[in-house]
Amino acid sequence: MAETEIPTVHWADHAADRLIERSPNQPVYVCASGISPSGVVHIGNFREVITVDFVVRALRKKGKAVRFIYSWDDYDALRKVPKNLPNEKLIAENLRRPIAKIPDPFGTHTSYASHFEDLFEKEIAQLGVRPEFIYQCEAYESGRYVKWIETALKQEEMIRKILNAARTENLEADWTCVTIYCSDCGRDTTAVKAYRAPQTFDYHCTACKQDRTIDMSKTPGVKLLWRVDWPMRWDFERVDFEPGGKDHSSTGGSYETGCHIVREIYRREPPVYVQYDFVLAKGMGNKLSSSTGNLITLSQALQVYEPNVLRWIFASRKPNLDFSIAFDLDVIKTYDDFDRCERVALKAEEAIDKKHNYENRIYELSLIDSEAKPARCPPQFAFRHLCNILQIHQGSIEKALNHYQVTDASDRVRFVSRSERAWKWICDYAPQEFRFCLRGDNAPMTKTPQPAALADLASLIEGADFGVGEDVLTTQIFDITKKHSLPPKVFFEAVYDALISKKAGPKLASFLIAIGKEKAASLLKRAL
Repeated sequence: MAETEIPTVHWADHAADRLIERSPNQPVYVCASGISPSGVVHIGNFREVITVDFVVRALRKKGKAVRFIYSWDDYDALRKVPKNLPNEKLIAENLRRPIAKIPDPFGTHTSYASHFEDLFEKEIAQLGVRPEFIYQCEAYESGRYVKWIETALKQEEMIRKILNAARTENLEADWTCVTIYCSDCGRDTTAVKAYRAPQTFDYHCTACKQDRTIDMSKTPGVKLLWRVDWPMRWDFERVDFEPGGKDHSSTGGSYETGCHIVREIYRREPPVYVQYDFVLAKGMGNKLSSSTGNLITLSQALQVYEPNVLRWIFASRKPNLDFSIAFDLDVIKTYDDFDRCERVALKAEEAIDKKHNYENRIYELSLIDSEAKPARCPPQFAFRHLCNILQIHQGSIEKALNHYQVTDASDRVRFVSRSERAWKWICDYAPQEFRFCLRGDNAPMTKTPQPAALADLASLIEGADFGVGEDVLTTQIFDITKKHSLPPKVFFEAVYDALISKKAGPKLASFLIAIGKEKAASLLKRAL
């Protein structure tokens, strides 16, 4: 498809246009993301990589070649023990060492870093995000950046001026742009005593209480500080696009100083930048953080949200606005909104205000496989109704399948995927007032104070034609309240008590239809 035929309606398309306008003839565009695996990588961290994924897809849709890289900053030192991890003593004993050099506290991987890296890589693959991974411990220790470190050291005074301009207090006189991991203890508890250009350092380790010398061309252990490391890699990897969090985007923040450093030291323009804001967990009210243990992982989210729906949650919001991942009743609204977007995109429903192009673009970016857009709208299983059906059948997906009469193999896969998540949500997250269970055959039954009215309802159900729809049944139910001069609330409480031992429940007409004539009438008669 020609570029002019592709509507630019999404923020990711606008970002792609900025890249193309800046370098129209570039053979390959490099889009970058990354994080330090200092603990569990949570869904807030996912916002960065999915932000890049959207722009990567936008560029490819415009016919551009893209290199999508994800850097694991596992050469960073671990400075404190995160909460909610096992074997805290083991972690504490290895503080100030590179994350990639610390043993895995779970005992399942080769290192602390690889444990969390492997988990997150598998999680994002389920969401159709497949970047090229770069492991910074490996990159640094291979000597890949030696020449770039030398360049920074040659112009260290310029870097100092750039950083001081963003600070309220100047850096200390002995400041240097590198940190050194001690060749004996492996910690960054060192102070540079002298630098002999181009590659040799004398340093003192406060943990070992020893003086040492290191030649970074022969021995690994020298690393640029974060504010210099980030722009250095922009130049090394020729990065064209990389987003950053709100904490990096403030005046004087690491993105602003990085722009000055990459221009002044490495003579390269900084990448096109998009700020993304925090992701919250509904009801928690705080920024997600691995170090505090206040987090929700992608695996947890995928237990409740289908991959396409989870992608849609991010695709339907501008990155510079914060939002909450819902685990309360708003889960139902999220699924309803996704289903509506799907219907509009696939022209099964008319777009409000003719916003078809926008809804269609969001839907495309929500797909795990961007090339697998359905030709028609597949069957949709409304989340609230599905939850009711599953609760009627006590979580039996097979019985729910029979209720919906799903026979097509692909439709069955789609149904099971949503049903598994609906049942998980009911069991683990749904508020108590949403949950119910039909009275069992042997459950004690309190006699109703409205026997005549319930008897009429039981007779109505036994003779009703459910095929006429719930609107007709609703009218007939209200006719019973009028016949017996009962306030609807009083009557409905009696009905729900007979059905599920509660004073309220799902919309009554549709609920009775879902339960079925025989079972619903039997429960009502038992209360007489």
